[in-house]
Amino acid sequence: MSGHIPVLRDAMLALLGPRPDATYLDATLGGGGYAAAILDAAPCTLFAIDRDPAAIARGAALAARHPGRLHLLPGRFGDMLSLLATAGVTRLDGVVMDLGVSSDQLDDPARGFSFRTDGPLDMRMDQSGPTAADLVNTLPELALADILAEFGEERFARRIARAIAADRTATPFTTTRQLAALIRRIVPPARDGIDPATRSFQALRITVNDELGEIARGLAAAAALLAPGGRLIVVAFHSLEDRLVKRFMQRAAGREGAPSRHDPRGLMARPAPVYRLLTPRPTSASAAEIAANPRARSARLRALERLAPEHPATEHPATEHPAMEERRA
Repeated sequence: MSGHIPVLRDAMLALLGPRPDATYLDATLGGGGYAAAILDAAPCTLFAIDRDPAAIARGAALAARHPGRLHLLPGRFGDMLSLLATAGVTRLDGVVMDLGVSSDQLDDPARGFSFRTDGPLDMRMDQSGPTAADLVNTLPELALADILAEFGEERFARRIARAIAADRTATPFTTTRQLAALIRRIVPPARDGIDPATRSFQALRITVNDELGEIARGLAAAAALLAPGGRLIVVAFHSLEDRLVKRFMQRAAGREGAPSRHDPRGLMARPAPVYRLLTPRPTSASAAEIAANPRARSARLRALERLAPEHPATEHPATEHPAMEERRA
């Protein structure tokens, strides 16, 4: 479909175990690597969601190679319940989610995701709503600093925001190169060689696309859609994503810490978990995979299995808004 190299593909397939006549969801179609692998593994039915119209357009070729088996759904994976309901699907045998920005988005300068090539300061996955330039040029300095610190974990967030506020009055920020150059003047080079602009670009991208909110909604919906024996497999690429996935799966599997002995809730019987954690520790890419695909270096795969029929207490496992609460994990 594209130049996209699917990360941890073999690990994903081993956990998903595609079966003939089963129904699966690729919640993040992207470059189509996971979708192609699932379709090739078994004569199953696959639904695929993506909010990026370019990804859906590229997916048409893969659908043509698997007539009647791949069904493309334009939209956000946080809305998968309604998207699938429209297609008449209320239960799934498995869901895979490959989070974050795709290689195709990163490698296209016109999309404005990367600081490595110059392009418009956009970063929108679905081409709607405010762009990164809108945020950089209009947000109050303090709000901008909070975004860089919260979603980019940037130590120099206040300095960067102050410099942006000082410069944007005379010359608004319109390109990735322009913003990256300012950040590199302020943030000292890292010993590990990571570009100083990395964390700020991540923070803006997450904010523009409400990525953590989408993940929280998508995880709850995916778990609710699983049939008994169905599996949810998620690959995350940075600590904010992975922390959100980890805590969600631990809660769903009943692995939350017990309440304090002074908390009356500790006297209440805890319901038997409906889900089982398949990855007590996340699966990471091998040295060979990282050598072949450096983007796999930060990937972390986690998986969850539904054990029993629906139970009111765990049909929609509790989620928190992923802003401040998840940082305390």
